[in-house]
Amino acid sequence: MNEYGVVLESGAVRFERLLPGPVERVWSYLTESDKRGTWLASGQIEPRVGGAADLLFKHSEITSERPPERYREMNDNGWPSKGTVTRYEPMTALAMTWPGEGDASSEVTFELTPQGDKVRLVLTHRKLADKAEMTSVSGGWHVHLGILEDKLAGNPPRGFWSRLEGLEADYAKRFADQQA
Repeated sequence: MNEYGVVLESGAVRFERLLPGPVERVWSYLTESDKRGTWLASGQIEPRVGGAADLLFKHSEITSERPPERYREMNDNGWPSKGTVTRYEPMTALAMTWPGEGDASSEVTFELTPQGDKVRLVLTHRKLADKAEMTSVSGGWHVHLGILEDKLAGNPPRGFWSRLEGLEADYAKRFADQQA
């Protein structure tokens, strides 16, 4: 399975991962603040369509690596993200709005499908404003999903900041000829 995200359509990218199951365990890493905070962002997600999705991205809680200076504030103090749940189907799908550049918002959907003792996670991020935003979120999702894989497999989490810059450069090249 290719770890890289693929462009689905203008302003949309999709990632797929085959994760250690069972589905209930993977679902808990999407919906429970303490578990989600180990790979993405802590905070409450109301378990219903229309519910609040109040996340706090504090990378110092997912990596011990020193951040680049431009990310130091977010790493050390956190960055709040307020969204709204747009889909909530326990053990199957979770979607929410996602703050974007300026006042624009995009939408992230997590879909889970059991496959034997594994779980296929399909993450789709839609309504991205332009290639720059697609590149940025693609690098971020790639690294965050890698850390989720490590957590579920019981492995030490791979580096975050040490991988992000290179992945953003990779995605910039991959998306150069794509429509935004």
